[in-house]
Amino acid sequence: MTDQPRYVLYAPLVGKAVAGRAWERSSPDHWILLLLLLFGARAFTYQLWSSFSNMLFATRRRRIVRDGVDFHQIDKEWDWDNFLILQVHMAAAAMYAFPSSLRHLPAWDATGLAVAAAVHVIATEPLFYAAHRAFHRRGFLFSTYHSLHHSAKVPQPFTAGLATPLEQLVMGALVALPLAAACAAGHGSVGLAFVYVLGFDHLRAMGHCNVEVFPYHTIHHTKKESNFCLFMPLFDLIGGTLDAQSWELQRKTSAGVDEVPEFVFLAHVVDVMQSLHVPFVLRTFASRPFSVQLFLLPMWPFAFLVMLMMWAWSKTFVISCYRLRGRLHQMWAVPRYGFHYFLPFAKDGINKQIELAILRADKMGVKVVSLAALNKNEALNGGGTLFVNKHPDLRVRVVHGNTLTAAVILNEIPKGTTEVFMTGATSKLGRAIALYLCRKKVRVMMLTLSTERFQKIQREAAAEDQQFLVQVTKYRSAQHCKTWIVGKWLSPREQRWAPPGTHFHQFVVPPILGFRRDCTYGKLAAMHLPKDVQGLGACEYSLERGVVHACHAGGVVHFLEGYTHHEVGAIDVDRIDVVWEAALRHGLRPV
Repeated sequence: MTDQPRYVLYAPLVGKAVAGRAWERSSPDHWILLLLLLFGARAFTYQLWSSFSNMLFATRRRRIVRDGVDFHQIDKEWDWDNFLILQVHMAAAAMYAFPSSLRHLPAWDATGLAVAAAVHVIATEPLFYAAHRAFHRRGFLFSTYHSLHHSAKVPQPFTAGLATPLEQLVMGALVALPLAAACAAGHGSVGLAFVYVLGFDHLRAMGHCNVEVFPYHTIHHTKKESNFCLFMPLFDLIGGTLDAQSWELQRKTSAGVDEVPEFVFLAHVVDVMQSLHVPFVLRTFASRPFSVQLFLLPMWPFAFLVMLMMWAWSKTFVISCYRLRGRLHQMWAVPRYGFHYFLPFAKDGINKQIELAILRADKMGVKVVSLAALNKNEALNGGGTLFVNKHPDLRVRVVHGNTLTAAVILNEIPKGTTEVFMTGATSKLGRAIALYLCRKKVRVMMLTLSTERFQKIQREAAAEDQQFLVQVTKYRSAQHCKTWIVGKWLSPREQRWAPPGTHFHQFVVPPILGFRRDCTYGKLAAMHLPKDVQGLGACEYSLERGVVHACHAGGVVHFLEGYTHHEVGAIDVDRIDVVWEAALRHGLRPV
C-alpha cells in the first residue's frame, strides 16, 4: 500500500500545459489539456463503477461472488490507476511522433466512429481474445504476468487495473488500434477519442464489478479457462471457450435471492465528514482509520446534501459485510448522524428506524442484532429495552455489547491500581465498572452531582464493599489520582486537574482530545476480530484494520457463544469476566 507519489509522472505534462497556456483553444499545447481531462474522466468512470459495485444495499442480491473485499485485495489494487498513467504517456508519445495529424483533430467526425467500431470488431476483439487465451494457456505467461490479475478474490472495477506492465502495454495498443485506424482514414476527432475510450472503460469496469447484467467475465475470474473475450462472446463461441453455465448463472442472479446474515451490527453515522468513510464512496479511504483529509473538504457540501436527503427519506441500509467461521456478518447503518441523537424532536424517529431494522432482521432470520454507540443510548431506548419489551416474541437477540465494553476497559487498568476517578459514573457503563472495581477493593471516586443516583448504585454493592464507592462533585478531587476513566466529555480546562502521568481510559463518544502532553490517552474500547475473519475491508471510524468497537465485538461473542438471552438494559456485573473469557476463547484479542 502506498500513497500517491506516482502522480509526479504527470508533472512534465502539467508543467508544459501551464507554460503553454493550454486552456486557450489557440494554444499549440491545447492537446495536453485534453489528454489530462480524458485521464480525469477515465479515473472518475472507474470510481463510479466502484461505488456502484460496493453499494451492497442496492447490489447484494445480484452479486456473483458474495464475499466481501478484504484489506489484502484493496492493498493489491491500491495503484490500480497505473495503467492510466502509462496510457496517457503512450498517447503523448504518439502526439509527438505524429504532430501534424494528431494535434489538430476536429471536435467530431461521425464517420470516424463507424471506422473505429468496425476495427474494434474485426481487430481489437479477436486480437484480445488470442492474447488473453495465450496468457492463460501458456504456463510461463500466466505465472509470470497474468496471475497477478487473477489474484483478486472478488472482481471489482479496480481489478481491471491490477495487471503487469506487459499486459497494460498490450491493452493500451489494442485500445489505440481503432483510434489510429480512424485517424489514418482521415476521420479522427477529439470526440471519438473521448467516446471510444470512455465507452471501453465503462464496459471494462462493468465486466469487473461483480454485478454484471450478463455474468460473463466474473465466471472467467472464478474458472479461468473460459470466457476470454473482451466484450463480445462471439469469439469464445467460435473458439469453443464459452462457459455453458453463464446462462444458468444469469437465471440465478436475475432471481435476486438475498443471502441472510446471521449477525448484524447496527451502526449510525458519526458526522458529515465521516459519512465519506464508507466503501461505496471511497473504498481505499474506508480501508484506513478515519481522519479528516484535505481532499475531502470539497466533497463536504455534497455529503451535507446527502445527509438531509437521508434524514428525509432513507431507511436502514447495508454498509459492508464479512464472514466469520463461514457465517455472514453485516453492518447496517441507521440513516442518522451523531447530532441527530441530541435533538429532542428526533428521538421518536430514530427509535422507529431502529425498531424497523430489528423487525426486518427478525423476519429475515438474523440471529443477533448488536446496537452500536448512540443506538443503545439509555435516554433513547433504555439500551434496547424499549424494543424487547414492545416485541416480547422476537426471535432475533438484541444486544448492546456493553458487557464486553466494560470488560475491555477494566482489563486495561493496571494490576495493583488502588484508586480511580470516573466521569459518567452513573451511566450504564459507569455503574458496571464502578461496582466491579469496588468488589476488587479499588477506591472509585464517582463524579456526580446526583446523590440519589450515587446512593442507588452504592446500595447495589455488597455491604463490605460500599466504602470503596465515593461520591465527588468537583474535578479537583482527583488532582492526585493518575487513573481517570472518562465516560463524559472532558474539556481541556477539566483535564488540567489530572496530575502529570495520568492515563485517561475512555468510553465517551466521541473520544476526548489529547490535550495534555504529560498524560496518555487510551482509545475507545475495541478488540481485534479473530484471525480467520474473511472479507473484512473497512475500518470502523478511527480504529485500525481488523479492529472493531467493543460493542460490535460483544455482539459477535454473543452470537458465537449461542446465548439465547437479550442483552439490554443494565449490565450484569457478574457476567463481565464470563464474557471476557469467552471473547479470548473465540480468538478475539485486546488492542
